[in-house]
Amino acid sequence: MLKTKNIIWILAGILLWSGCSKKLNHEEASSKVKTEIDYITLLDSVWRTEQGPISKRDSLMRIYGAESEKVLEQQEIYEANHRVNEKIICDLLDENGWPNPELTGARGNWTICNVIQHADNEVRLKYLPMMRKAVNEQKLEPRFLARAEDRIATERGDLQLYGGQMKYYPETKSFNLWPVYDPENIDKRRAAIGLEPIDVFLKNRFDFEWDLEEQIQRSKEFERVRQSKIKN
Repeated sequence: MLKTKNIIWILAGILLWSGCSKKLNHEEASSKVKTEIDYITLLDSVWRTEQGPISKRDSLMRIYGAESEKVLEQQEIYEANHRVNEKIICDLLDENGWPNPELTGARGNWTICNVIQHADNEVRLKYLPMMRKAVNEQKLEPRFLARAEDRIATERGDLQLYGGQMKYYPETKSFNLWPVYDPENIDKRRAAIGLEPIDVFLKNRFDFEWDLEEQIQRSKEFERVRQSKIKN
């Protein structure tokens, strides 16, 4: 009788486990679908909170100047939002690697790369190999990688390669291109990774006029000063 009871309990346990297993599998599948949907929702939220204050700041800058209180207020909002967004994106990449574009939506890569771009150089350097791998696997457009490489160079105090980075110069209260390596051949480098000519990019993105002779002189002076600092 005792053995029969044990058998009944074992059979009941097997049936219960089987039912739970099916339920868990269903929940896991549902969770996976939810994760994919939330991926896009999450990145949309990151985009809005990251880019919203930047757009307002830049609009106000054109009206009131780069050092106005209104501009500084939007900068503070952006910085607070960025700290949250940076953790979200870093956790996302650390746990899942670089996502497939179909998972993140049309603006997903742009959102991820913007947050990395706005982070410290340490963060950009950490994810640079992952970005290169993503480009090789056709998960990421080369223009995003070029943008990151230019930002890393400028933060290090080096000449940039593709001309994606502008800088505000307080002494002249104006923006200018961060000096470029070998300005004469910048369009060849840009074309090799599918980017438009530098004059078109700067005009469309910053309403800035590319002057090759001016940039050649600025790059030479930049390199002269840099080498002088290295020697000293």
